[in-house]
Amino acid sequence: VFTSSMPRYIMNSFFITIPTVIGAVALSCMTGFALGVYKFRGNLLIFFIFIAGNFVPFQILMVPVRDLTLDMGLYNTKTGLVLFHIAFQTGFCTLFMRNFIKALPYELIEAARVEGIAEWRIFWFVVLPLMKPAIAALSVLIFTFIWNDYFWAIVLTQGENAQPVTAGITSFNAQFRAMYHLMSAGSIVAALPPVLMFFLMQKHFIAGLTLGAVK
Repeated sequence: VFTSSMPRYIMNSFFITIPTVIGAVALSCMTGFALGVYKFRGNLLIFFIFIAGNFVPFQILMVPVRDLTLDMGLYNTKTGLVLFHIAFQTGFCTLFMRNFIKALPYELIEAARVEGIAEWRIFWFVVLPLMKPAIAALSVLIFTFIWNDYFWAIVLTQGENAQPVTAGITSFNAQFRAMYHLMSAGSIVAALPPVLMFFLMQKHFIAGLTLGAVK
C-alpha cells in the first residue's frame, strides 16, 4: 500500500480535513455566540436559515457546486474542497454550538458586562473556555464526517494531486482487474486516523455530548 500513491492521498486527506475542522468550528463558535447570547430582530430567522441547509439533499447540489468551482478556478484543488466543506458543515456546527451556549449560565455574561468587559473579551475569556467539551465533541464529529466523505471527493477532485484517501482507494480498480487486497489494506489504513482521534479525545467527546443531560 505504502509503495503506491496511498501516502499522497492520506496527506491530501489531512490537508483537507484539518483546515475544514478548524474553519467550521471557529465560525460556528462565533455564530453560535451571536445567536445564543444576543437578542435581536431576525435572530430566529437567521438560525433557521443555518438549519435549513442541513435539510437540502446534497445530491441535487452536485452540478451547481461543480460548476461554481469550475467558474472560480477551484475545481480539483484542496482549497476548493476545504471551502465547500466549511460552508456545508457550518450550519450543523452552528446548531450544535448555539444550543450549547444557550445552556450556559447567562449570569456569567451579565456579571462580566457589569464589570465593563468588552464583548469580544467576554467571548474569548468567559464563554470560550466553557465551550471546550463542545468544541472537542464537534471536532471529532466533523473530522470523521470530512475524512470519510466520498461523494464530494469524486465530484470536485480527480487524480492524486487533490483527491483524499476515500477517493484514492478506488485507484486500485483497474479496467479489467480489481486489486481487492490493496483496497482492503488501504481501507484499514484510512480508518485509523478517525479511530485514533476518537480515542485521544474520548473523555472530552463524551463530556461534550452529555453535558447538561443531568442537572
